[in-house]
Amino acid sequence: MLNLNRRGLLAASAASFLARTLPALAASPFAFKHGAFDVTVVSDGHLVLPTSFLAPDAPSAEREALLNAAGQTGEQYNSPTNVTLVRSERDLILVDMGSGDRFMPTAGKLWDNLRTTGIDKAKITKVIFTHGHPDHLWGTVDELDDLVMPDASFFVAKAEWDFWNGDNATRGLPAERAGFVTGARRNYAAIKEKMRLVNAGDEIVAGLRIIDTPGHTQGHVSLELAGGEGLIVGGDVLTHPLISFQHPEWKPIADHVPDQAIATRRKLLDRVATDRTKLIGFHLPYPGVGAVERKDGAYRFVPAT
Repeated sequence: MLNLNRRGLLAASAASFLARTLPALAASPFAFKHGAFDVTVVSDGHLVLPTSFLAPDAPSAEREALLNAAGQTGEQYNSPTNVTLVRSERDLILVDMGSGDRFMPTAGKLWDNLRTTGIDKAKITKVIFTHGHPDHLWGTVDELDDLVMPDASFFVAKAEWDFWNGDNATRGLPAERAGFVTGARRNYAAIKEKMRLVNAGDEIVAGLRIIDTPGHTQGHVSLELAGGEGLIVGGDVLTHPLISFQHPEWKPIADHVPDQAIATRRKLLDRVATDRTKLIGFHLPYPGVGAVERKDGAYRFVPAT
């Protein structure tokens, strides 16, 4: 998700001990029923990132006003990491696996939070990845590069797999993201024998299917759950509670293909606002569950209560 050089990553990691811009994230799971599914959001902790990542090319006055409104007035801000767990009739399905122990000290809390709430990770049967960034994928293996959940099946978008394992992952990304490529390949290699490549429209279980949401990465996907007006687990399509909704045309540094990411944001916002579809955002304020409404020619995120 990030564009950090080594110095920036170390600085951000050290700064992650400072909770300066958003309220502390709750570790308690947020659970609700959706159609035939039981959905639970569990915190993996949070990232601490440079505020400069947030749409640096946007008009400065407008950008500063939104950052002030979000309480993000310092040089760093906390970005929640919300992991979704879906229980169907026969499966317990995890969407992304968090950061693990090699990214930032404030993240990688998923397994501890699952354990303290009585959820046994050994019972998880399927894992679906939205994309290959560290905070979504690096929790796949432990410190010895062994699978954390060796009995699960794994689902990866074909375009995402091809990107991270192809030449363009090294040629098409800035040099400071080389570590992201190494980490993605390490974690993907661990699941290769237990993995199924998927495309938009593929159904993982009845009522849960893959939808294309590219741009943040080349093969980024989201998940759609049937029931009511629907539910979309959006990964990193919408990453900021104000900027992503009020200015989907602004370009955060994290997006690999900025113009495509803009088009994806606009399309998804129009859809969820029109259809009143429920949304879960990985980096929206914990638990990241809510709805989208049209407001002043743009949109606003309305958190679930």
